[in-house]
Amino acid sequence: MLEQALVALAGMGGAAVVQAAGTDAWTGLRQALAQWFGRGDEPSWGAALERLDRTAAELAVAREDGEATAERVCVGQDAVWRSRIEELLQGLREDERDEAAEALRGLLRRHAPADSLTTGTGGIVAQGDVRVQADRGSVAAGVVNGDVNLSVPPAPDPTRG
Repeated sequence: MLEQALVALAGMGGAAVVQAAGTDAWTGLRQALAQWFGRGDEPSWGAALERLDRTAAELAVAREDGEATAERVCVGQDAVWRSRIEELLQGLREDERDEAAEALRGLLRRHAPADSLTTGTGGIVAQGDVRVQADRGSVAAGVVNGDVNLSVPPAPDPTRG
């Protein structure tokens, strides 16, 4: 199992793919990620390019189909690329993993869209509307750090009016 920092890094990579597709940042990110996935192996590099191109095409079609379709496809592609990155990192020896993670961090700094949103552990990041609402004595929260205890308040003393 990958340490949390590497899982977060994979999440940033997945988000970068989805956010860059169809933008000016795409060409640079596409090339850099394919090289990162290929790790010096030309067939792997070519396969990564093909996967990235399919992703960009799917996202373009989904964005034309409307917001609901685009959101669903974006979430799915983000998860696919996050998983691919996690799998690659997990398959490496520790020294290789550290090197690959640093290379990925560098390429994301250089090529990810400038408006990419990220957060650390225990945070929420959203691009768009977020609504958190509690109802009927429940608790609603974006992030809870600590315990939440719910109890029914004591009934008022009938002799006190």
